[in-house]
Amino acid sequence: MRCRLQRLFQRKFKVSLLFLLLLALLVHMAMDLALPAARRPYICDAKASGVPSGSPMLAGPKKLSLRILQDFSGSNGSLEKSSQPQGARLQARAGDPGVWHQTGEGNAGQIKGSKLEALFKHPLYNIPVPEVTEKDKLFVVNPMEKFSLHSSRSDEWVSSSKAETLLPTGETAYDTYPAWLKFHVGINRYELYPRQDPLMPSLLRDLATQRIVSSVQKSGGTQLKLIMTFPNYGQALFKPMKNCFFIPPLPSCCKGYPHLTAKLSQVLCFRILDFRRIPPVSGRLVNITKEIRDITTDKKLAKTFFISPAGNVCFYGECSYYCSTEHALCGKPDRLEGSMATLLPDKTLAKRRSWRSPWRRSYHKSKKAEWELNPNYCAQVRQTPPYNRGHRLLDLIDMAILDFLMGNMDRHHYETFEKFGNDTFLLHLDNGRGFGTHSRDEPSILAPLQQCCSIKKSTYLRLQLLATQPYRLSDLLREALATDPLAPVLAEPHLQALDRRLGKVLAAVGHCLAGAAYPDKVLVDDVGSRV
Repeated sequence: MRCRLQRLFQRKFKVSLLFLLLLALLVHMAMDLALPAARRPYICDAKASGVPSGSPMLAGPKKLSLRILQDFSGSNGSLEKSSQPQGARLQARAGDPGVWHQTGEGNAGQIKGSKLEALFKHPLYNIPVPEVTEKDKLFVVNPMEKFSLHSSRSDEWVSSSKAETLLPTGETAYDTYPAWLKFHVGINRYELYPRQDPLMPSLLRDLATQRIVSSVQKSGGTQLKLIMTFPNYGQALFKPMKNCFFIPPLPSCCKGYPHLTAKLSQVLCFRILDFRRIPPVSGRLVNITKEIRDITTDKKLAKTFFISPAGNVCFYGECSYYCSTEHALCGKPDRLEGSMATLLPDKTLAKRRSWRSPWRRSYHKSKKAEWELNPNYCAQVRQTPPYNRGHRLLDLIDMAILDFLMGNMDRHHYETFEKFGNDTFLLHLDNGRGFGTHSRDEPSILAPLQQCCSIKKSTYLRLQLLATQPYRLSDLLREALATDPLAPVLAEPHLQALDRRLGKVLAAVGHCLAGAAYPDKVLVDDVGSRV
């Protein structure tokens, strides 16, 4: 009798335990799907699943567990509410050379209304670019030259001749062109688009709202990217979001999945510093089922879709590193955030040249690059074409400053349009490692500035302006990001990090000025008497 009661008790205990575990799982799934994003700030990767970072589930080799964890981490921080803005202050010490201190005069000039509008009205942002001649344009529009599309899946327009012309139909006027084509036609030797470009609102609106008629995977790269086509034959590069803005410092500069929400921030950061060298980008919420899976003609991509245990649509594609079930991208239940970047003209129409950065990293744990060992490395660079003439080296220093502000340690290449030779701007196309860790400032990114001790005067003056209270960099970027469809895009600690890093850039320039016999060798005058 006693044994029978004992077995009955054990059976009831097991059933009750199983019921409690099942109930806990259901509650966890319901909370993950139902709770508003504002109640889950700063969640990333494993934390989104409710599993502690040291949990055995994270170390488990079973792919099913990894799929579940990935599925639960499908929500993005970019839709979550960031903390209330706090007054970001420069962290440089008082008295550091080169720092534009916020004096009473700077604080007195408070701006009413939009700080961005006020910034772009400032004289530093109205310095005229050189006159653009026909030879300075990437394309010469000829109304007699006809172009036709090869197919709806073609990357770009296909010319009927070898002439450097671009027009979709023979007799159409410029006003009838789609926004993406106007963008291509407007590219010139000095910039991708003008400062006050009336085309930009319609171009960004198309990226965010145009119907998607085709989605195929872009070949190459370490993570999944898609080429999406619109009814007006425009195309955009879609990078799915998989963000984690609050991770500990990574042991290497390129380990881990890129922080793709940062791409939206980078484009606006470039524009605020008056560098129009990166294609326009907009955030977009994509329906994985209707806008990718059901319309793709990419058989390799189509094979990677699956339904997660939580009922969400997931896929992983094919690429070098981050395309597997362990790194699958999942919707909520089929909605996925991402960045939509305007594609540059196809290389068959506008050839681009890729350049290796002189300050690229060794990407080796035990081997350092030459610039890390030789303090006089810049002297060698100055004697090496194309850095021995023109403004190429100064453009490279501009790029290093931007990378430092964003925390991007992975600058190994840059590109230029081949048509313009060496006398043109640099294209900043690979910025996926930016805004990774807000608490860490990597001084080695500033090596070009520190070793060469040269900077454009216009760049230095703008950096000084952005360190003052009326035009504080973090405030400007916060305002610019507020209009994006995926706002809020960047968490507040990253905005505050921008102000801190800006102070360090100005301090580095101040150190160069303090030790220079001729200040004009440090501040290279490219503005003259125009400001």
